[in-house]
Amino acid sequence: MGTRVLIAEDEPHIVESLSFVLQREGFAVVSVLDGEAALRYLRSQAPDLVILDLMLPRMNGFEVLKAVKADPALQAIPVLILTAKGQAHDRRMAEEIGADSFMTKPFSNRDIVAQVRRLTAQ
Repeated sequence: MGTRVLIAEDEPHIVESLSFVLQREGFAVVSVLDGEAALRYLRSQAPDLVILDLMLPRMNGFEVLKAVKADPALQAIPVLILTAKGQAHDRRMAEEIGADSFMTKPFSNRDIVAQVRRLTAQ
């Protein structure tokens, strides 16, 4: 089984696009559509990387990121923030909480694959 990537994103076309690109590169991909589902999955199946949207239903990406980085069992999992909210204060807040990388939408497939490889040392 390849490196496991959890995508927490509520836009189906982005999930489909990311899943296709990452699976083609050999990553095992699972996706969830809201923040609560992301945390449930993380606590049961700890993936090798999380791609996390900031604007999620039920629990936003900042709340998920805080919960992950506050949990000793999860805090070592790299988190790549992928968001349409590209303002400097969003980036700063994500970095202060502990995000490992920050990318804005729209993104290039090559850039996202490069970031995933870097964060998972693939």
